[in-house]
Amino acid sequence: MATGQKLMRAIRVFQFGGPEVLTLHSDIAVPIPKDHQVLIKVHACGVNPVETYIRSGTYRRKPALPYTPGSDVAGVIEAVGDNVSTFKKGDRVFTTSTISGGYAEYALAADHTVYALPAKLDFKQGAAIGIPYFTAYRALLHSARVKAGESVLVHGASGGVGLAACQIARAYGLKVLGTAGTEEGQNLVLQNGAHEVFNHRELNYIDKIKKSVGEKGIDVIIEMLANVNLSNDLNLLSYGGRVMVVGSRGPIEIDPRDTIPKECSIIGVALYSSTKEEFKQFAAAIQAGMEVGWLRPVIGSQYSLEKVAQAHKDIIHNSGTSGKMILLLE
Repeated sequence: MATGQKLMRAIRVFQFGGPEVLTLHSDIAVPIPKDHQVLIKVHACGVNPVETYIRSGTYRRKPALPYTPGSDVAGVIEAVGDNVSTFKKGDRVFTTSTISGGYAEYALAADHTVYALPAKLDFKQGAAIGIPYFTAYRALLHSARVKAGESVLVHGASGGVGLAACQIARAYGLKVLGTAGTEEGQNLVLQNGAHEVFNHRELNYIDKIKKSVGEKGIDVIIEMLANVNLSNDLNLLSYGGRVMVVGSRGPIEIDPRDTIPKECSIIGVALYSSTKEEFKQFAAAIQAGMEVGWLRPVIGSQYSLEKVAQAHKDIIHNSGTSGKMILLLE
């Protein structure tokens, strides 16, 4: 280690496994930004389900070990590398990706993955934008190609991506239905753009949705838990309807015949497949949402860096999610 180099606290993963492999170290060298990179002093970092899959080693993309998880940070620019003209030291920013990992006091990011954070949003909200809003936008506008006047069901609407999808869908003129498993979650969904909400723990909630939408069915379903809901989803769709699979935690048996009468589609959504140009487009829409005011991240559970293993347990095992889970580093 270089003498005199600044040190920071950061979570490191040395082997894939359960939440216990997330270890806190206080002797990690603060990275130095290179060409087209910025160093951010992290105030908050979003926790996303995908980070638990990566940590467990079951995800398709595996980082080289050891690594620090976390892509969605919000904070202040500490230093900029060469050829960075968009940002300067002291700017408030949020990210959609990091190079060095976000579960840390400082994070390195490529300048094209960093965005200005408006004064009206705090750092917690800034850390709740990245994966949730960019994924929801990609699912709805880019992949499902929704049109104003269509209907959308957000299946699992009270978490980070779900609430983002409700806000975006409402802003773009869709009829928005959502599901949640608690009264608090249902109220949150209604407050964030849904016209109607259903309790997915009720045995007959699918019948209630069918009754609400009538013969036509639902044009688009944003699906957070496809391994539980996909078969039901296919029976809820309209002609030409599409299920956007944002999340799934295992296999499910479906009858492919259910896609035939309505010529419906099942489409996977992977934010990391977005090109630089697509990210630019999504960012422009999301930035407009912040300015106009429809983009309002809702913060759920908050954890310190020391409690990150608990956060990883809770995001998978705690049902009845309300809002976006974040790590606080202030």
